[in-house]
Amino acid sequence: MILTLEKALTGISGILVTPYDDAGDIAPKRLTPIIDRALNAGMHMPVVNGNTGEFYALTTDEACQMAEEVVQMVDGRAPVLAGVGRGLRDAVQLAKASAEAGATALMIHQPPDPFVAPRGVVDYLKAIADASGGLPMMIYLRNDTIGTQAIADLCAVEGVKGVKWATPNPMKLAAAKAACDPSIVWVGGLAEVWAPSFYAVGARGFTSGLINIWPEHSMAIHAALEGGDYAEANALIAKMEPFEDVRAQEMNGTNVTGVKAALQAIGQNCGPTRPPSAWPLTQNQQATMEGFLKANGLV
Repeated sequence: MILTLEKALTGISGILVTPYDDAGDIAPKRLTPIIDRALNAGMHMPVVNGNTGEFYALTTDEACQMAEEVVQMVDGRAPVLAGVGRGLRDAVQLAKASAEAGATALMIHQPPDPFVAPRGVVDYLKAIADASGGLPMMIYLRNDTIGTQAIADLCAVEGVKGVKWATPNPMKLAAAKAACDPSIVWVGGLAEVWAPSFYAVGARGFTSGLINIWPEHSMAIHAALEGGDYAEANALIAKMEPFEDVRAQEMNGTNVTGVKAALQAIGQNCGPTRPPSAWPLTQNQQATMEGFLKANGLV
């Protein structure tokens, strides 16, 4: 049974890596075994062109191709969320391409432009919605300093169905949730480690980079949280802390590096990361990652 978008959002949004070949070009087909394993484990929704997918390291044409090929690989087995962002014309091109590819919904990266007005983002969202033909939109919020009212204004744009909350401020999440339409779905956007805190204030579901490596573990964490068993969820999260610790180093500059290094170690080579991401892991980081993989029977 294929989940509805609303139901899938309350599950695990698995942020897929972007594989590269030996020449450094994107190699989408290398995702096939990763997607198959994650979906077989029960992952609710794959996400292409997210930050773990090195969205900002890709050209717009590469991101369009990734959206098209991931939708084909998923082949109707789950809803697909496609990341859209950067300058308005790039975002519009990506929105059109993702819609034509058959994506279920769009995840709108918060514009990184140094001169962003919250009311300008409202116009940005409307232009993306028009370009996609009205695909549902998820706001990917990484900066909550815009304030509760501005967040409410974004959520009021027609077509916005939810928010992936990616700031370590659960109380601000609670305030924003209270200020918006109850139909908006609030998703923990800082992976498994922050999921219990976000669940405690009403979020449901979470993003995950671990699904590229160990989707079964992510599913167990989700099941524990859905069952209200925070002790079990926290115990499971503790087992993955070395993985997340490596990813958080160097100002998060090893976030994707850690995932791709782990994939190489388990025989799923997706190539290196592109600068300005760090590559490869340092000797100490690699030892920590290999210890995590061996301790959990992943190699």
